[in-house]
Amino acid sequence: MAAEESRCLLGHAASDSCPRVQNKKLYLATFAAVLGPLSFGFVLGYSSPVIPELRKISDPKLRMDSSQASWFGSVVTLGAAAGGILGGYLVDKVGRKLSLMLCSIPYVFGYIVIISAQNLWMLYFGRTLTGLASGITSLVVPVYISEVSHPKVRGMLGSCVQLMVVTGILGAYVAGVTLKWRWLAVLCSFPSCIMLLFMSFMPETPRFLLNRNKRSEAIASLRFLRGPQADHEWECRQIEAGVQEEGLNLSEFKNPSIYRPLLTGVALMFFQQVTGINAVMFYAETIFEDANFKVTGDSRMASVVVGSIQVCFTAVAALTIDKTGRKVLLYISGIIMALSTALFGLYFKMVLSNQNNSSNPDTWFTLNSASPGTESGISWLAVVCLGLFVAGFALGWGPVPWLVISEIFPLKARGILSGACVLTNWVMAFLVTKEFHDFIGFLTSSGTFWLFSAFCCLNITFTAFYVPETKGQTLEQIEAYFRRS
Repeated sequence: MAAEESRCLLGHAASDSCPRVQNKKLYLATFAAVLGPLSFGFVLGYSSPVIPELRKISDPKLRMDSSQASWFGSVVTLGAAAGGILGGYLVDKVGRKLSLMLCSIPYVFGYIVIISAQNLWMLYFGRTLTGLASGITSLVVPVYISEVSHPKVRGMLGSCVQLMVVTGILGAYVAGVTLKWRWLAVLCSFPSCIMLLFMSFMPETPRFLLNRNKRSEAIASLRFLRGPQADHEWECRQIEAGVQEEGLNLSEFKNPSIYRPLLTGVALMFFQQVTGINAVMFYAETIFEDANFKVTGDSRMASVVVGSIQVCFTAVAALTIDKTGRKVLLYISGIIMALSTALFGLYFKMVLSNQNNSSNPDTWFTLNSASPGTESGISWLAVVCLGLFVAGFALGWGPVPWLVISEIFPLKARGILSGACVLTNWVMAFLVTKEFHDFIGFLTSSGTFWLFSAFCCLNITFTAFYVPETKGQTLEQIEAYFRRS
């Protein structure tokens, strides 16, 4: 009976008739790991409430202009790009568990630097350190969760990574309503400390242990993750059949099982960022301020509304992804984002005069020249478009790319290939976030959002032809699919 249940969990029998082995310790291990993405979310959300405060602060050594504010928002992505490279090395050399524990160090130290900052360079350095930790986290956590999960719940648990990211963003927005920037940094340092404590009690992934010829430890890890009733030996043999101990050589990049998932993963990361999501989320509060839209008299509350939408729809994606599949959510997400960004561009075209929209690069959105009647009559359109865009992203293009890259890479190349994808993601995040200001000045507000809409349409086409459906398959089956191609 135990062997049958374990086979069912691994997708080798009809799912409707299989009894399931439920083990709460798997969810405990997942919770410990996703405290990293929660820290990551606080890092991303920190800039939105803090930038307006630092642009008005009395201390001239800390006061920011618009260019310095854009660096404060985007420098974290440079640190994350470096973290992606470092994480790709660590995850294969020291393991998934220890990599997660180590990344708590730059998180905490980065916030200490921010809290004690006396000038802008200290703020930039602290943000870079927290970005470095975020880059490691964004690579290691999806790999850890995909390797400890079984196929029946891997999609849901993998989507919890993005769910915790957006929860962290929302937490920073909510806390930023009442906390000053130094105290907000203190709060943001807590999740990484808790992760360090919890992960010390969690197991290493069975696949990593088997790849290091530590079979007895892998069995112990499976016993923790699956419970005593599962057939640990059978699952261990299934994993061993797919484990290749030899290292990765450059010549192997000619192999379809290496280059095809690499190209797919890099493209997913590229297309995720060119939707413009990080530009919108980094500057959500500033966008609302400059658009003259107030929620209960405070643009910070508008950011909280946006963050709440993102959390709700990411939760919907997490609950449905193992039933609908990955590609369906990417289709729905891409269509919603394409329509909402196109309408957002139309909104700015209707409201802003061409002169102010194109010749004032120091202001991202300026509605002062618009007639009051025009603005008040269609201000609801901007809110609806932004809400739809965030909801659409949260349904698919937020969680799914991170889940897919944690599934499609062969074990022996998982670190280096995941590192390449994370590097692509954060380099693109930096370029889009840092140049958002320049896009507005060069293309106008409407043109910038229409460009994002065009990329969303390309996302849909790419999904149709190049993204594999991984629902219900083991990691070994996915690897075999690319090897046969």
